[in-house]
Amino acid sequence: MINFHPTQQQLSDFAQGLSAPALSLVISAHADMCPQCKRQISQLESASAKILVEQPFDRMAEQPTDFASMLAEITCLPAAEGPSNISQSHQIELDGRKFSVPRALKRYVEKTGNWSHLLGNLWQAPVDLGPIGKANFIFMQKQGRVPEHTHRGTELTLVIDGEFSDGISHYDTGDFILMNSENTHAPYSEASEGCLVFTIVDAPLHFTSGIARLLNPFSHLFF
Repeated sequence: MINFHPTQQQLSDFAQGLSAPALSLVISAHADMCPQCKRQISQLESASAKILVEQPFDRMAEQPTDFASMLAEITCLPAAEGPSNISQSHQIELDGRKFSVPRALKRYVEKTGNWSHLLGNLWQAPVDLGPIGKANFIFMQKQGRVPEHTHRGTELTLVIDGEFSDGISHYDTGDFILMNSENTHAPYSEASEGCLVFTIVDAPLHFTSGIARLLNPFSHLFF
């Protein structure tokens, strides 16, 4: 069950095309997996489009972006009708096991690098998002654990398959998670099938406990 969603303000900004690219991508992928947020986005899009259509022409001309491009941006967002699109998505593979990814991420499947072993039961595959930010698919095998850390920037995470905990909450498939410098956590998975997440960070992690602190000068190379 999906328990963690973008805030109402984040959904509203997304529907209006105001979200930062990284946040927009993760919200879009979450909406592909979450009928609840998909419906909310559809309603917000409709409301935004109605406001634009009802504006007098002279007021439209004053807007920083012309009406046609704004409407195009709204209509290219994920459709809200029907069930989740995840079953129609492309797949990524690790050791013969295939994982479906949400529609919003399928364009990046071919831009995903090779899997590399990090530490313990952790695996990572970098994703080339261009200027959007640094992204990775991270797979935690059972008992896989990311060392306790906080963030110099923001960390956006979408649970693609499986479940994990981090000392703050327990997350399941489809959950949307945003962490920043106010959060300290240590993600780990006890799921028998492990857990796959998609994550975007805009600054290196900062490890906060044990021997992992020795990794801080090099954390940008791994996470």
